[in-house]
Amino acid sequence: MLKKISAKNIKELRNKTGAGMTDCKKALEASEGQIDIAIEALRKKGLASADKKSNRLAAEGLIESYIHAGSRIGVLIEINCETDFVSRQPKFHQLAKDIAMQIAACQSVVYVFKSDIPDDIINYEQGLELQKEDLLNKPIEIKNKIANGRLDKRLKELSLMDQNFIKKTEITIEELVKQHIALWGENIKIRRFERFLLGEGLESKNNNFKDEVSNMIQDKS
Repeated sequence: MLKKISAKNIKELRNKTGAGMTDCKKALEASEGQIDIAIEALRKKGLASADKKSNRLAAEGLIESYIHAGSRIGVLIEINCETDFVSRQPKFHQLAKDIAMQIAACQSVVYVFKSDIPDDIINYEQGLELQKEDLLNKPIEIKNKIANGRLDKRLKELSLMDQNFIKKTEITIEELVKQHIALWGENIKIRRFERFLLGEGLESKNNNFKDEVSNMIQDKS
């Protein structure tokens, strides 16, 4: 006989996971009212279907910021979800904050996905790898294999989703996002980000100004 599940317990589980009312009720019934077990069951169920949700429209969400200690590095990130219910969840805000912090810590990261990297960047990096001295005298097949392996590693360094999560290094940012897709049962997308470094670009601008002044002086002499 199934244990009777109260509306209060269903609401509590929904607030903790963001899952649908029916799914929450079924999970609680299967776990005989044990919320922790129900949460884990919902997460496992969601992880199995996370990839299926990746193409669903995510038009809600938030823009989050992270300023590193000393206020010399800052990050703005836009992260999207499907409903304002999820966007209001403290765990969603924490996810955005954690990813913004990751971006601040990983200075080599420029793109969200590896697939976002332009072809000219890929070709440039591939050319650099093929020209490295330790590959010059190797047979072409071995040379290409090694270069492609190194290229893939380099492209992952540029991609946010391929980074190991600094708070839990056994998972990547992509896996972290999928865990949250499983938690709430809806698509989550990191849309864009911008990193700000204090004083970035000032030196080059200053040099350009010096050159302009120098040319003006030469023209007048």
